[in-house]
This record gives sequence, C-alpha cells and structure tokens, in this order.
Amino acid sequence: MPSRYFKHPLALVESDEIGEGTRVWAWSHIMKGASVGRDCNIGEHCFLECGCSVGDRVTIKNGICVWELVTIEDDVFLGPNMIFTNAPNPRSGFRRPLVPTLVRKGASIGAGAVIICGNTLGKHCSVGAGAVVTKDVPDYALVYGNPAMQHGWVCRCGIKLNFADRKARCSCGREYTFDGSKIHPLGEEE
Repeated sequence: MPSRYFKHPLALVESDEIGEGTRVWAWSHIMKGASVGRDCNIGEHCFLECGCSVGDRVTIKNGICVWELVTIEDDVFLGPNMIFTNAPNPRSGFRRPLVPTLVRKGASIGAGAVIICGNTLGKHCSVGAGAVVTKDVPDYALVYGNPAMQHGWVCRCGIKLNFADRKARCSCGREYTFDGSKIHPLGEEE
C-alpha cells in the first residue's frame, strides 16, 4: 500500500501518526509517539521526539529538534536551526521534570532563535532571527533580541503594523484595533 506521505529514503520515520501530504527529507528522524499533521514539510537533519505534537501545514526548516512536550499548532513556520528546550535546569544523571512549550497557530520563529521551555508563543506572532525567548509572547507580537523584547505588532501576513488612533490597516488589506494591551483583527476570527 503506498504511503500517504513522502519519506526520503535516508529519513527514519518510526511514528504511525504522520498526516497525508507531509514531506520528510533526508537524515530526519521522527520517533514513535511523535504526532505530525497534514501537509507539513520537515527539512533535513530534523529530530521529532516522542511526545511532541505538530499541527497541519507546519514548515520545519533544516536542523531543528522538536522535543517531548512541545506542541506546535497549525500553519507555524520554524526557521532553520531554531532551538526548543524542554528542561529548565538540565543536568546529566538527574531526572528533572520536563516543561511544556506551546506555539500557537500561525506563529513564525526566525532562524537560530532559542525558545526557553514553559512559554507560549501567541497566534501569528513573529520571533526574530537569533532571539532568545524567555517569556510568553502575545498574539501578533513582534519580538527580537536577547532576551527577546516586544518591538511592535505584526499582521497575520507577517508585515509590521503601524497604529494611528488605535487602528491599523496592513498593505494586505487586513485591519486591526488596539485596546492598549493587545490587538484585535477586524472582520475575521481570532
């Protein structure tokens, strides 16, 4: 029976939970117990550990490890060589409890960024290349730096928004309002 997904001959896929249309490229390893949704693209040299969850239409660029208790929702982009952690104070020889991390729908994480465990990255947020995320990131927030700090808001399409009188209109046509602490898209479901 033909596979519902593509696996490069040099990839190792042990999981039965790979969605239709997903592509797994050379030298990547998906362990039994890892869950991957439909229409994902998993680049070369990636490792997905048992107990991780990847939604639909997720792009995982080359050189990324997705550890146990990392949950990635639909439509997320993970830039090359970005890093997740899952233990707050790891030591060899000591069993430490793992801490979950959640990446919400539509978020983008730039190349080489580090996501410290226990944080939630909000819907459609953008994390800049090389950022070190040490706390939660709000929906639609633009963060970068070490430690990552917020430097504005982005549209669902990823373009930085400019607010005037608590309103913004992106060049893609989407509109947003700002209530003083977070933004709200107009005319579409959050």
